[in-house]
Amino acid sequence: MTVKKTQKATKRAARRSGRGALFFIAILLAGSGLLRIGLGAGHAFAKTGDPEAEISDMPQICEPDGGALAMLEGLRAREERLVRREEQIADRQQALVLAKAEIDEKLAALVTAEERLASTLTLADEAADKDVVRLVAVYEKMKPKDAAKLFGEMAPDFAAGFLARMKPEAAASVMAGLDPQKAYTISVLLAGRNASAPRE
Repeated sequence: MTVKKTQKATKRAARRSGRGALFFIAILLAGSGLLRIGLGAGHAFAKTGDPEAEISDMPQICEPDGGALAMLEGLRAREERLVRREEQIADRQQALVLAKAEIDEKLAALVTAEERLASTLTLADEAADKDVVRLVAVYEKMKPKDAAKLFGEMAPDFAAGFLARMKPEAAASVMAGLDPQKAYTISVLLAGRNASAPRE
């Protein structure tokens, strides 16, 4: 009987200790849950109720010191100067392009005018040469005595130019009718025309 009672008492004690452990674990879990709910609610209340708490949770803005602000302003001013300088350079380059185009146009016009002038001068030279040839032919057909009177009135270098183009026989007849001093001067001019020309 005593053994049976002891066994029953042991079983009851084991059941009680098992129930006590479960009860203790349940209390711990419930306490942990309540603690978490309490902390979450407190944090939520702190966010909605306390404006300073809201401000403290926001990211902090770092105010720069005076030296950094001055440096930043200096950099901005320098950037503005550089932008203005680039605009001025672009304007100058555009002006140079326009000036070059205008100069090229004027040079082309000058070349055209020079070609026209050269053509006109060539025509004038040809016309003058034809006139001189015609005059030489007229002087050659004149009587030597009449031609000599006319050549006596001419400037020596002008007369020498005509006599150089005339046929030698006609020129000799005119020279024979000239004043000896005038004939000598014309002869010197005729002889000196090719004196400086290279001989070889």
